[in-house]
Amino acid sequence: MKKVFRIVMLVLLGVVVLWTFFFLWQKSRPQVVVYEVLKVEQRTIEKKAVATGKVEPRNEIQIKPQIAGIIDELYKEAGEMVGKDEVIARIKLIPDMVTLNSAESRVKVAEVNLKQAQTDFDRQKSLYENKVISREEFEKSQSSFTLAKQEHQTAVDNLALTKEGITSKSGSQSNTLIRSTINGMILNIPVKVGNSVIQSNNFNEGTTIATVADMSDMLFVGKVDETEVGQIKENMPIKLTIGALNDRSFDARLEYISPKGTEESGAILFEIKAAAKISESIFVRAGYSANAEIVLQSVKDVLSIPESSVEFSGDTAFVYVMTSEEPQQFEKRSIQIGLSDGIYIEVKEGLDADSRLRGAAIDPKAKKPVL
Repeated sequence: MKKVFRIVMLVLLGVVVLWTFFFLWQKSRPQVVVYEVLKVEQRTIEKKAVATGKVEPRNEIQIKPQIAGIIDELYKEAGEMVGKDEVIARIKLIPDMVTLNSAESRVKVAEVNLKQAQTDFDRQKSLYENKVISREEFEKSQSSFTLAKQEHQTAVDNLALTKEGITSKSGSQSNTLIRSTINGMILNIPVKVGNSVIQSNNFNEGTTIATVADMSDMLFVGKVDETEVGQIKENMPIKLTIGALNDRSFDARLEYISPKGTEESGAILFEIKAAAKISESIFVRAGYSANAEIVLQSVKDVLSIPESSVEFSGDTAFVYVMTSEEPQQFEKRSIQIGLSDGIYIEVKEGLDADSRLRGAAIDPKAKKPVL
């Protein structure tokens, strides 16, 4: 039994020794590295600046009341179209008690004066018809009566304005009716029936009744980095991409570049504005986020290679050009490069359209380039 055990152990030891020698021999063999082969292609290369921002209406107006009161009725809702001078809401006036009392007193005084002027006029008229007084005295009493009637009417109108904000003469031109000042779409009505509102004045901007905008004239408003702002100019074409519309793109033209930058997270950014060309059949909501691509430089139909295949040594750029396919052999060659878009780079000298280059090493197990 001991003899059998000894034989088994010797056999296992021999297997371990043989496997160790085989493993070391395998590790000592030089490994053949296979590289991905890249082709030289003709393409258009563009260097772009990307600005992030949003799409807004060019004309967005806040409608504010001219009197203080309470929202009595709302005739429109957000999303509805509205015309210029069209009524959006009506305000119920809440008069000040001191002002109301003064207006009522003025009406009473005007009524007394009118009654007295009426009596004097009737008396003078009778005397004038009997040729007791002169025409001049009669005309004076007539003038006093006319003034008393006008003062009474003014007092009545003032009381109506104090109570209701409207008179019989003003008709539809009452301050209690809030009207749109432009043609457009109502973006927001932040108030509800029963809310108190105040008028705009020198000390307060007033309560916003509605926000109205012309949605047919849209602007892209975004920001670009200071490293790129020096390369853009007004009237440059822009390509807008709106994510909310399934990444649809629209043409735009740069209109404005801010002369002053603002610091955000340690970077200096400059505001830009571009007029967007949007078809009438497409509805773009105010506030959609968008990206703008501005072409800074462009070259067409030039030889290009992936920028990842280029290596640099000082000011010299070089690549490895394939000289043999089986086995793979490459030679180091310097090239002159041009414009890059971050993925592909222009080759001015050193390569032709038939050149093939060394790319990334291929993992023999995964059968794909090693990044």
